[in-house]
Formats: sequence, C-alpha cells, structure tokens
Amino acid sequence: MDDTTTPEQRPAMSTATSADGTPIAFSATGSGPTVVIVNGALSVAADAAPLAQGLRDAGMRAVVWDRRARGGSGDRAGSTPDDEIADLAAVIDAVGGADAVLGHSSGAVLALAAAVADVATGALFLSEPPIDFDGTGFDSDFVERLQGLVDDGRDADAVAAFQRDAVGLPAEMVEAARASGQLDALAPLAQSVVYDARLTLRMRQAKPAQVSPRARMVVIRGEQTFPFLVAAADRLADVVPEAELVIDPASAMHRPDPVSTARIIADRL
Repeated sequence: MDDTTTPEQRPAMSTATSADGTPIAFSATGSGPTVVIVNGALSVAADAAPLAQGLRDAGMRAVVWDRRARGGSGDRAGSTPDDEIADLAAVIDAVGGADAVLGHSSGAVLALAAAVADVATGALFLSEPPIDFDGTGFDSDFVERLQGLVDDGRDADAVAAFQRDAVGLPAEMVEAARASGQLDALAPLAQSVVYDARLTLRMRQAKPAQVSPRARMVVIRGEQTFPFLVAAADRLADVVPEAELVIDPASAMHRPDPVSTARIIADRL
C-alpha cells in the first residue's frame, strides 16, 4: 500500500535484534490490543501506514517493521525463511508480545510459517497468502537465478524478474515500470525479493501440517482479486478446518482496505 503520511507523522523507529544478530527496525502506534503487521514483497514499514492507522483508529496498537534487507533493517548473506521467522519473533518480543499478527501477501506466508513454528503470534490474520498448493509456480532454479542477478549487481533486473515470473505481471507492464524509473526506485529491495521467493517456495505444494498452526487463523481475501489468490485463500481455509474465511468487499485487487481490515480484526479480538 502507498504511504500517505509525512516523515514527521511517522513514529520513530526502534530496533530489535534477531537471533542471528541482524537489526530489525520497527515502530508502534496507538493503544489497545497489539497487532503486528507483516508486509508483502517490495514494501517497507512505511507502506503499512494506512493499515496501521486503520488499526489505531479501531482502538488497537499497530506495529510496523522493515523485514530484513529492507528499509532500516539489516541483512546477512544467505538468509533463510527461518531467519525471517526469527525476525518476526524478535519484533513480537520487543513490543511486549502480540495479540495478533496481520500478514499480507508473502507477509501472510511468513506469519503462517512463524505460527506453525510456535512463535507467539496470537491470533493470525492472513490477507491473500500466495500459497502454491498445486506446484504450478516457480521452482528453486528461479530463486537461484534471482540471487545471481543480485550478485551481479543487476538489482532492477532482479525486481523485474520477480514481478514478471513470480507475481505474474505482464511483461509489457514490467517494461513500462522500467521506462518510468519505478524499477530503479525498487532496486534497493532486490535482495528481499530473493527472500520472498525462498519463503513462498517453502510452502509450494504445502501439506496440511505445514499450514495448520495452533493459533486461531482467519484468512481474508478481497471479493475481487487475482484468481490465483482467490484459489489459494479458499484452499487454505478448506485445508485447515478450524480456519475462518472472510471475503471482504472493500478490498480489491490485492490491496487490503485499511478500515474494513481493521474492523475484521477488531471484531475478532
């Protein structure tokens, strides 16, 4: 989501230290039940500001953070999905615990993986997780190709490859983004798309045990969104009998509506 706040309006960032020593930048706003937001690909903490405001306005404390290799957070070469799980655990610990975690897109995959690993997420709200249950998407060769592009200093090309071959954007749309300078603006996040790809690859053809946390789970999707995400959300809710599926008319095309998403969470907390 786009960040509409000014730097002066944003809470100051603090730092949590992950298990491998990587610094993870986070901030909190509001009061009430604590909800930790986990962003999707190609986004930083500031991009979650509208969701954080929606949660705050609904009487909750919202926590936003930069996943590793993004924004104010650090990185370590060769980081794995387990390192990202440890990052989320460190943020939860640093803010004094979570009543809930709200993950969007690949952030929903990370939140789910963390909950399955018994991280104390509280209730789990998963917004359109791109889980490849059928194994029709990319494989490990694609992840290594992305890393090769980053290692060669071709960061914008890595972002383009991720958008085209992982997200599924049309090639002409990706090239238009290159021509407009958008790919260059996103290039500093290139290493993070490798981590997103590794994370989602781990859930490829997921078995029920891989997606069945002990935590209460609510799967959220827009009424109008991409067919793959409709199928993934509905399949996840079907695989986990205790999960609740919420179809949100206000959220569309993989963009969670801040007000309605906050209301969904508030009603269940």
